[in-house]
Amino acid sequence: MTHIAPIHIIGGGLAGSEAAWQTAEAGVPVILHEMRPLVATPVHKTEGLAELVCSNSFRSDDAKANAVGLIHAEMRRLGSLIMRMGDRHQVPAGSALAVDRDGFSDAVTAAIANHPLITIARGAVDALPPPDWDSVIIATGPLTSPGLAGAIGELTGEGALAFFDAIAPIVHRDSIDMDQAWFQSRYDKAGPGGSGADYINCALDKEQYEAFIDALLAGEKTEFRDFEQNTPYFDGCLPIEVMAERGRETLRHGPMKPVGLTNPHNPTVKAHAIVQLRQDNALGTLFNMVGFQTKLKYGEQTRILRMIPALEQAEFARLGGIHRNTYLNSPKLLDGALRLKCQPRLRFAGQITGCEGYVESAAIGLLAGRFAAGERLGREITAPPATTALGSLLNHITGGHLEMIDGGARSFQPMNINFGLFPPLEAAPKAADGKRLRGPEKALARKHALSARALADLDGWIAMPGAAPVAAE
Repeated sequence: MTHIAPIHIIGGGLAGSEAAWQTAEAGVPVILHEMRPLVATPVHKTEGLAELVCSNSFRSDDAKANAVGLIHAEMRRLGSLIMRMGDRHQVPAGSALAVDRDGFSDAVTAAIANHPLITIARGAVDALPPPDWDSVIIATGPLTSPGLAGAIGELTGEGALAFFDAIAPIVHRDSIDMDQAWFQSRYDKAGPGGSGADYINCALDKEQYEAFIDALLAGEKTEFRDFEQNTPYFDGCLPIEVMAERGRETLRHGPMKPVGLTNPHNPTVKAHAIVQLRQDNALGTLFNMVGFQTKLKYGEQTRILRMIPALEQAEFARLGGIHRNTYLNSPKLLDGALRLKCQPRLRFAGQITGCEGYVESAAIGLLAGRFAAGERLGREITAPPATTALGSLLNHITGGHLEMIDGGARSFQPMNINFGLFPPLEAAPKAADGKRLRGPEKALARKHALSARALADLDGWIAMPGAAPVAAE
């Protein structure tokens, strides 16, 4: 057999382990670099690969009505090691896929260690990989070592990558009540590429505003973990509850200021406060709550944010948070095959690319491994269709967002897989009798249709020569 040079993968978490497996299964040797146990992290407890440091849940396994369950199904069809071991070590969790964390990690470690084409190299990579590593996947996650993070920042010009990631909630556009909300930019000003009606606005009267402030102040908040304690807030991204603590009128003079806007549903009454939502993806299916980063617990967020008029039935693609994170401005820096544009020998996978969640990280590791193997074998690289869960997540990471907001500030934020990332259906699903569906029935039918389309399109992609590299002869 012709000698094939190895692909180096840095990081033995879910993304790195999945990337290593996919690469090796295609017949390409792998050297998997994992710094534990020689170098510890603030959160890992073992030296095992794919250690689950937070929850033991892979979330919903419903492949028809949940985008997470759909990406599970897609990964299973592509021979995912993470999904295979997750299924093998499942513990009862209703409709979710939860796993025995120790059994799962042990099984992934054993599979990687016993693969004839994978070598595990224990030790930290604290700088850019040496030039003779001509194909590298960096899957170091949100706790990338300071040395490597600094080297990546210097190479890309993006500066330090470790910071508090201020995340505002994102709402599905079709769950906003437009009989109460309206489109308008402040003072009807059209920004770059805008029309002067670029924001969705939700008005509150004084009573509604005061009740909202009371709820914010009383709401249960999450606490920073030990390793996050010394990273301060940026003044420009204070949590809304911290602003409320500084004075009941603070939000009215900040992200909820009502000036320059007129409610066409009630034009003679001046709003006491207004919440604005800004388009968050190129498809126009997701809208970001402007300035609403928060440390409220997830259940509290849903309850309190639904107190805002027009958001009473809001469905959230992502809830807010502020935490230490390390991720790239991937749409600017990476190409469609997850390669660094300024140095294509470097690929990235997992949370460092700007995805959130165990399965999302593993999914991007799966794609990175396949892309790297296909490239090494001299085969054309074909990305999965954007209509699939894998393709829509890849598209979000590599260019599906809106590049510029507010005069050029970075808009890219980490994201879990959700149906808001998928291209809309060509036609809305209808009832068996041909009548239009409404309410919950319409939402469920839409999810079923998106999932069916995704799996059909994935099967078509799998059959393409560039999609699934096979072992070299």
